[in-house]
Amino acid sequence: MLRDMAFAYFFGAGALMDSWAIAFKIPNLTRRLFGEGAAASSVVPIYTEQLQRDPQKAHRLAMSIVTVVFVGLSAVTLLAEVFIWLYYAYWATYDSTKLTLALSGIMLPYAVLICVVALLAGVLNTHRHFAAPAVAPALLNVCIIGALSTTWVLDISPRLHAFIVAAAVLVAGFAQLGIHLPPLWSRGIPLRPAWDVMSGPFRRMFFLMGPMALGLAATQINTLVDDFMALWLSGSVEKGQSFTLLGYAIGYPLWEGAVSHLFYAQRLYQFPLGVFGISLATAIYPEMSANAAGRDFESLCRTISRGLRCTVFVALPATVGLLLIGRPIVAVIFERGEFMQPDTWMTAATLGFYALGLIAYFAQQMLTRAFYALQESRLPLWSAVAAVVANPVLNLVLVWPLGSRGLALGTAISACIQVAILVVVLARRLGPSVLAGMARAVRDTVVATLSMAVAVGVVRHFLGGYGDLPMLAAAVVAGVVVYVAAAGVLRTEMLSLLWGGARRAESSDGG
Repeated sequence: MLRDMAFAYFFGAGALMDSWAIAFKIPNLTRRLFGEGAAASSVVPIYTEQLQRDPQKAHRLAMSIVTVVFVGLSAVTLLAEVFIWLYYAYWATYDSTKLTLALSGIMLPYAVLICVVALLAGVLNTHRHFAAPAVAPALLNVCIIGALSTTWVLDISPRLHAFIVAAAVLVAGFAQLGIHLPPLWSRGIPLRPAWDVMSGPFRRMFFLMGPMALGLAATQINTLVDDFMALWLSGSVEKGQSFTLLGYAIGYPLWEGAVSHLFYAQRLYQFPLGVFGISLATAIYPEMSANAAGRDFESLCRTISRGLRCTVFVALPATVGLLLIGRPIVAVIFERGEFMQPDTWMTAATLGFYALGLIAYFAQQMLTRAFYALQESRLPLWSAVAAVVANPVLNLVLVWPLGSRGLALGTAISACIQVAILVVVLARRLGPSVLAGMARAVRDTVVATLSMAVAVGVVRHFLGGYGDLPMLAAAVVAGVVVYVAAAGVLRTEMLSLLWGGARRAESSDGG
């Protein structure tokens, strides 16, 4: 969050930030694909299975997949670099396009580093070590914040400033790799190249990884599509107010800065998703994998059910909160420096439509991992394909009447489509017990959330004239207190689970 505040302060929401957001999106998407998706999800179940049989072979398996991914992605990155610089030299016409390409070329190698880091993190998660993988993203943010702050001590142009920040991303990649080495060494895992590519476990792991990447990251891919569509459909002084298609002049539905508004809105809805949703799914995934590996489907159903109930318990109030106080949140966090009041209104409006899919984003992470624990990747793949195909269609329909809000709404609807498919098929695969307790959990969460909404509304009414920061602070405190109190009165089991009462929650599940 501090990193994004720094971006808003120094880069604002204009052409420079548009170029940065697009350039950073590709390597950052790789982080999301692997760091929060395919790597851990493909490594954990098979590595867990092999670790129980032969630890030495399991370690060699892990190093083999690391080696293959490193070599393969290095080759792909090299080809992509050649294409980027050829396009820059011969085909790029606008200065903004050239800036985007140059920044992309600098940051692209980060994709290789972060994928290796993600694979090592998956190995550590299997050994129940979560600290280094959790700290790694913070290192990236510290490096970026430090690079953004250089303008306070150096008299540099905004363009050069952007290049310095891009270089900091590469530095962060090496730092993230470095912090994973000591915990791996302490667990006796040899860090040396291996090429055991013909073994059955390796082939299963490798061929699971591709479908898992798409299955877990459909929403992230859709946000990338949102950004590119916003870039292509945005007018500017350089591009003009309209484009020509089949001989007709068509006005741009967006204007320069739309990519930035999407970027900041995505960061805000992804904040609860990253802090709670992905963290919960990552922590519970080894347990699901162990249940599935032991063919204990009854325990697996209980684990999935707890995860889904916890998802609703956290995501629903977060959704309502973002809808109720989205504008003050954006203003307090971002509105300073180069980020102006009109940017606040546009970002808040876009955030509201992204927030409509927050429960689906949470559930997507949990449900896809449930399938991967069963080493079934086909259904998550096809559900993700459905979401990714639906998104640009919805975007084109919604962007004209709603602008950037339409792009956000298209992504939210696409995520709901994927989750609906996953829930129906998982219930058929494991039985209705995967949804045990959901009716009561939804009922109690709705009641608690409505109580929270009333409290927040009262605070906004009486403190709205005292400025955004005092009102927001009071609204957040009041909302949390009322929500927790209401959940306590209703004896919501997820409250005790989040407070560490896992055994009581499990007892309740068994009852």
